[in-house]
Amino acid sequence: MASIRVLIADDHAIVREGIRALLQAADEIEVVGEAADGAEAIEATRRLRPDLVVMDIAMPGLGGLEATLQIRKEQPDVKVLVLTQYEDREYIRRFMKLGVAGYVLKKSAGAELVAAVRAAARGGLVLDPDVAREVMREREGSAAAPAADPYDSLTDREKQVLKLVAEGRSNKEVAELLDISVKTAMSHRERIMEKLDLHSRTDLIRFALRRGVIRIE
Repeated sequence: MASIRVLIADDHAIVREGIRALLQAADEIEVVGEAADGAEAIEATRRLRPDLVVMDIAMPGLGGLEATLQIRKEQPDVKVLVLTQYEDREYIRRFMKLGVAGYVLKKSAGAELVAAVRAAARGGLVLDPDVAREVMREREGSAAAPAADPYDSLTDREKQVLKLVAEGRSNKEVAELLDISVKTAMSHRERIMEKLDLHSRTDLIRFALRRGVIRIE
């Protein structure tokens, strides 16, 4: 049986070490690399071509959502299993819309993470019970009263820029992190403000906080 090649993306080294130890105890799982943020996860996925990425959400720079956008676009065959402490409806809805292979909560993962990786690699959808209930509520609510989300009007790149700008990154920093020109970064920012009808950085930060794009810990 071919091994399941896994990349671990989490900004805490001790968490990555714990996940690595847990997964490597299973004979058919091979941890091929680690990433400390979203940008590293994208680069490592390009270079290592894993079967599955175990993805945290809240990471510095590009977060798990923004990295997943890029990975799913570039390599749709690579599965993403979200492993996070957050069970916010906004996060769950957005990741499910991206077609992730699962959404597992750190508080209840433990040894079950191995089974989750196996199931996700086989093509199954793995959901923490609390998340599954939230998904069902979301589907019931959307069937009753569908509503457009302004966030969904943004392109994948604009969603990445939104998070970085909301975190206080300068146009130069955004350009460097996304490997684009400063002029392009400024253009993306302007289009975001226009699409969301925002008029200042403060408005943008408030929007990002309300929509769960960034968090204040």
